[in-house]
Amino acid sequence: MTQVAPPGRTPAGEELDRLRRLTGQLMASQPDSHTELARYLCVQERGIPVPEQEAGAAIRGRRVLVTGGSGCIGTELLRTLAALQPSVLLSTANTPPAHSVPGVRYLHLDVGDRRRTEECLRALRPDVVFHLAAQRDPGRAEEEAALTVYSNVLGTRNVAEAAERAEVPDLVYASTGKALRPWTNDVYAESKRMGEYVLSRVAARGRMRCTGVRFTHVVDNSIVLNRFRSACHLGRPLRLHSAETVFYVQSAKESAQLMLVALAESTHQPNREMRMFMIRDLGWPVSLLDLALGIIEESGSDSPLYVAGYDPGYEQAPYPGLYDPALAGDVSPLINAIEAHEARESLSPAVDMIPVRAANSPAFDAFLAEAERGCATNDDQAVREVFQSAAWALLEATVQTVSPAILHRITGLTAAHRPVMGPNHLRMDDMFRRFAGLAQPVSFS
Repeated sequence: MTQVAPPGRTPAGEELDRLRRLTGQLMASQPDSHTELARYLCVQERGIPVPEQEAGAAIRGRRVLVTGGSGCIGTELLRTLAALQPSVLLSTANTPPAHSVPGVRYLHLDVGDRRRTEECLRALRPDVVFHLAAQRDPGRAEEEAALTVYSNVLGTRNVAEAAERAEVPDLVYASTGKALRPWTNDVYAESKRMGEYVLSRVAARGRMRCTGVRFTHVVDNSIVLNRFRSACHLGRPLRLHSAETVFYVQSAKESAQLMLVALAESTHQPNREMRMFMIRDLGWPVSLLDLALGIIEESGSDSPLYVAGYDPGYEQAPYPGLYDPALAGDVSPLINAIEAHEARESLSPAVDMIPVRAANSPAFDAFLAEAERGCATNDDQAVREVFQSAAWALLEATVQTVSPAILHRITGLTAAHRPVMGPNHLRMDDMFRRFAGLAQPVSFS
């Protein structure tokens, strides 16, 4: 199939006909691919244990605000919160909800508008804020860098600082599993990682308890599923990044429950330290190829598969030191090799937590001011340039909070991969080596 239609161009004419025939042969050779679709869809029913007493006490009788509450996860969270009897349940978003939750007061708010966000939090004075408002599509983030930074970085800063000034006791931030990468060129993933950093800085001031969660692919609002089904409906090719792609999934129910776990834990955490929470066992990863074949079978379409290569916003190969094999099997796959050494259990037996050190990066603070100017004129190029500089500055500040022994371990794991590493991963590796105090690559057996 890749010989018929090499990645990087749109197939047409005879190429499409040949891809259809080859797709039919592939489906005939893998008659059980529909089971992968069924397994994928069943994840929507999955849940995790929540410490009911602590979660109930954290919500009951309190004023609760959810930003981005009109989305899939926000709606599920609002339903979950409503059952815990808050005194007031509020939701803000840029767009009206597709399915409103009874008892929720919905308000319009653009979190990128600093003045309006300040006014809103001051007027509402919630006791708890769940911050979900964000641009969540990695592909769109690459096309609209300014809008993504405006929503995901500046918006997170605006909500956090406004909540702090309004004397909100607790804030829970929704991040992404993609933020486990210490540095990435992908705008969406790096913008959410920057959000984690912003919250850690706010938490370090000790005036508001901040926690966060990392979500992976949520089946209930799947961009991939919707795109594949749409392609089948229109008879168009189903575009795969790679035939070898696999990915972890979770449900909207698990996502809402995870945020409750993070809130329940906040009463047990020391002031001035932010913590991130992730589901430990996400099950066996889903095969993108089998999922696509299952959707073709489900639809009865003759749409072909096309291995298109990786779109901007989706990383082809991770940094070789992203995971430490000595630790990775015991913690959530959304925790990296730097973080795994400090991972520990939470109040929920299904959830791991890690501390997020409040690094100091004056260069990142300067980036926020420059980003505001670029976002004001929607200048994607200008925002992207300062964004990449800020990402490197943030990595350097973060690495300085890590034990040299951990960095030494990671660079030992990557030493054998250096001859084939790309320039960005080599730059990361060199930075790790520098702060580990190493002059030459080392390796571990």
